Order: sequence, then C-alpha cells, then structure tokens
Amino acid sequence: MRGLSVLCWILIICVCQVAVRSQYYSDTLPYQPRRVVVTNLHFYMHEFTGTTAVVLTQANITSNNSSVPFATLVAVNDPLRTGPEPDSELIGNVQGISLLAGSNASSTQYIEFGFNTGKFNGSSLSVFSRGDPGLAVVGGRGQFAMATGTAQFNPILINATNVIIEFNFTVVHY
Repeated sequence: MRGLSVLCWILIICVCQVAVRSQYYSDTLPYQPRRVVVTNLHFYMHEFTGTTAVVLTQANITSNNSSVPFATLVAVNDPLRTGPEPDSELIGNVQGISLLAGSNASSTQYIEFGFNTGKFNGSSLSVFSRGDPGLAVVGGRGQFAMATGTAQFNPILINATNVIIEFNFTVVHY
C-alpha cells in the first residue's frame, strides 16, 4: 500500500512539472470589427425535371393523388442565369436537396447557390429553410463568409418539364 502511495505522489509531481515547464503561447489581439456589407442579388434558377432535378426517393403512399407526392426527396443541380430566358448568361448553379413534406407541396430546402463568374466568382450562399414565403440564408463561402439574410422567390414558369424561379437575395456579410 505504501508503494502505491509513493507512486501516486511521484506521478502527481511529474504531471505538475510538465504543466509548469510547458511553454503555452498565447497572444491576445485587439478586436478589429470588419465592415458589414449588405448585398442585393437578383437572378433566375432554371430547373429541368428529370435532368437537373431528380427524385431520389419517395414514400409508398397509395392514397395521395397529388402532383407532388408527400415525402419526396429531390436532388437538384440547377443553373443560375441572369434572366428568365434559357439563353441568358450563366452565372452559377444551385446544388442540394429538397424534401417535399407538406400536403400542399411545401418543401424544406437544403441548398447552396454557387457563383462561378463575375464579382462573386468562387463564392456561395447556403440556404436551409422551409420555402414559405422565403428562404433563410444561413451562411456562405468566399466573399459571403458568415452571411445571413433572406431570399424571396417568385415562380415565373412551372410546367411538367421546366421550372423557372426568380430570386431576390438580401445578404449581410463581412
């Protein structure tokens, strides 16, 4: 028992010596707040059913006769364009998933708007929101690091094969 007690004291002294002799370095820097920037963005998402939006899985419900069945998970990779015309300038893309979980075709979006041309080349905005009446911007990359804001959307065209949605983003970033 005495040997165990001596061993414990030796271990305690060794641990204390390591803590005392270690040279932890920390340099406190003064807080330098960055300038807050508010950016308004306007663009159009062009979706082509079966090509840029694909159903991943769907619940097996036989009583639902809706055009968009309940519990459908859709993967999207849609182009972003400057206008509603299919030949307007391509500025980026939208990638993510959408969960159609409401009886009125409401959805929860987990998507990222990526820009690959112009002033915001290499930047993106992350959206995680339920889609009524707008989307919440919860983050971003590049010039939109630590972004917050909202995205209002307006469906321009919805038919069996194409969807064109107009987006107006108001983003606060640093």
